[in-house]
Amino acid sequence: MMVRIALAFLLVVLPLGAGAQQFGPAQFPIKADDGDLLTNHSLTADQLAQLERLPGSVVAGNPKGDVTLYQWYDLNCPFCREAARDIDDLVRTDKALRLVFVPYPTLSVQSVEGARIELAVRELVPPQRWLEFRKRIYAGRGTIDGARGLAVVDAMRLDRNKIIEIANADRTTETMKTHAQLGDATKIVATPAYVIQGVAVLGHPGLEPLRKLVRSVRTCKKVVC
Repeated sequence: MMVRIALAFLLVVLPLGAGAQQFGPAQFPIKADDGDLLTNHSLTADQLAQLERLPGSVVAGNPKGDVTLYQWYDLNCPFCREAARDIDDLVRTDKALRLVFVPYPTLSVQSVEGARIELAVRELVPPQRWLEFRKRIYAGRGTIDGARGLAVVDAMRLDRNKIIEIANADRTTETMKTHAQLGDATKIVATPAYVIQGVAVLGHPGLEPLRKLVRSVRTCKKVVC
């Protein structure tokens, strides 16, 4: 099922959140922890360069890590919320991993509101505090929107007025448009999605399959050795 929404004059195709589901061919035999093949495809060198300099992304883990893993996510994607625990474990146990979060608000207007607050927080705090914001906003139940994001801002004693100012700024809108444009160009049609060693993987494979991908890249510079 596809939904469409106008985001700052940009028509964005909005994918549903995804677990281990097929959204196209599997270029490499990458399996989820339930044994299902995950859709995956290679990105071009130009797309990878755009991804590396993407505004609004957050580098977590080791900023000088030997392997980089990008996660594209929507705050209201239920699979993204489930994946958050695995991602936290992955970063905690792999001190050499460079993890980059890419906010990708595609599911609803509420997701866009939440992402605006999230991107504003990113401008004001270091990565560890941003990760605290992320954990707090995922801790509650229900839809994540602007009001819920501001409640976390208040709980963290951040500058509410400054956050609102940045959230409503044109540069924040432009950042989300840039994410949407690159997501469309790279066929990120499901959340969560990952990019590792130039390969986009659609859907969350689970903690151990993610570890296997990272090990493969370290061993042979490929997602599958």
